[in-house]
Amino acid sequence: MNPFTVDWLAPRSLPVGVSVVWSLCARAREEVAAPFAHRLAAKAAPARAMPVAVTMGDYGKLLEQSETQELEAPGGIATPQVYSQLLALYLLHNDMNNGRYLWKRIPQAIKAANPELAAIWAVGQRIWQRDFPGIYSAIAAYQWSETILPVMESLRESTRRRAYGLVAQAYTSISAEDFASFVGYSVEEAVKGVVSHGWQADPNTRMIMPQKPDPPPVSLVPNEQQLARLTDYVAFLEN
Repeated sequence: MNPFTVDWLAPRSLPVGVSVVWSLCARAREEVAAPFAHRLAAKAAPARAMPVAVTMGDYGKLLEQSETQELEAPGGIATPQVYSQLLALYLLHNDMNNGRYLWKRIPQAIKAANPELAAIWAVGQRIWQRDFPGIYSAIAAYQWSETILPVMESLRESTRRRAYGLVAQAYTSISAEDFASFVGYSVEEAVKGVVSHGWQADPNTRMIMPQKPDPPPVSLVPNEQQLARLTDYVAFLEN
């Protein structure tokens, strides 16, 4: 029975006209209450460890779901699976500020009992240091769970794309060995990759000549994305 149903309050003998009005009012109350009852039932349902969104690659939606699960966790303490998934997704979105704050508020007992959390944060530390070779090594060093593995694979690929972009902006030429370490490939794989991107590779000098990317549209007011790219670029040059 719907908890919002109030038919039991209706008198058992009423004139026909009043009875019809009462019935209509009860039905209206039922229709108004139904969405709230459905919401309560959905809130009471147990959270799934692996929402369908991850199989569709919709990581933005999955991130929102994970944040909601943490906020609504009993006593403010989420499960290790929720913490692991949320931390990995923050890294995938290069949201290091939220990633650091999450790491700080995870209870120490949960960190100690779940080595995968520490392994995810080891990747995060390499991202924070902009240590590209270290990012790939940290990802490859752990046997990830089924929930975290696709996120880490996507993180590795997004890191490679970022490295390609930074090298194209910062270098007119770079050694094949240095470039391979930036993109996490062997030298042979890296050379094949740049040729497919339209870059030039000299087998005699073992140098790679990146193709300069098209300049982005000029913006009079720097936005957060532009500032983040500038920070990446400067840090890349310093390394």
